[in-house]
Amino acid sequence: MISYVNDLALTAASLSYRGNIRHLQELFERLEAKALCLGVFFSVAKTELIHSRTPSQRHSPKYLSPIQIKGELFRPRDSLSWLGYWLTPALDSPAYFSHRLALAQGAFALIRRLSPPGAGLAPYLCHRLATSLIAPILLYSADLFTPSAGVTARLNTLWHKVQRWTTNCFSATPAVILAVESYRPPVPLLISQGQRLAALRVICSPPEANPAMARLQTSCPSLSAHWARDSLRTLTRGLTSVYLPLHWKTPRPVPPIRNHLPVDAVANRTILLRGS
Repeated sequence: MISYVNDLALTAASLSYRGNIRHLQELFERLEAKALCLGVFFSVAKTELIHSRTPSQRHSPKYLSPIQIKGELFRPRDSLSWLGYWLTPALDSPAYFSHRLALAQGAFALIRRLSPPGAGLAPYLCHRLATSLIAPILLYSADLFTPSAGVTARLNTLWHKVQRWTTNCFSATPAVILAVESYRPPVPLLISQGQRLAALRVICSPPEANPAMARLQTSCPSLSAHWARDSLRTLTRGLTSVYLPLHWKTPRPVPPIRNHLPVDAVANRTILLRGS
């Protein structure tokens, strides 16, 4: 269970979809009973359901049975938004970053009117707007989802337009010069920086409070002895019990290993920050 203010997310993992539905229904009943004692009520009508699956599972949401919460039925959705994250059953990122790109394009279309070419705001104010407004919209959750090469190129194309706007450079100015003149790195470097900082936050958090830290490989340096069992190191049990655990100094294999847990490569992103 994860909550943020009044947004609550319940996650269940088992060997079957029906088992997940049963666990979620039981968990909600227990949660509601405790909430009633505190005078807290839930808006059941806003409930959304999504079934995360591995690439080998091809079940369409429309063929899966709904969940029943207080007499109301909710079928699995193709995607849902939670705290600004667009989640899909396969946890893929193209649809998510396409949505972020559309939002960033809309925001950039509005603020660029404040400073047309040769007039308007000073360059340092344009740089501040690009850093504090456009970049967070464009790269939100890039520390969790890694966009594909094609999606990264589309994000970088918009970022080049932002760099030209902040520097008031000509349209024929090479992209490499734009990055230097605007003092803003290209999108791939910004994504890499965000992922390393996110990985640093994970490995520095207490395992008893952060499930992601508890599921890191046991070779990761930590002063705490709270570690999840190997059988519970993945939230979804699509992987077999036989997998290849990676040492925390080992980067993600290319091409990726099918039975390699993605969380095993998180700690490796901080190796340049922590040393060997």
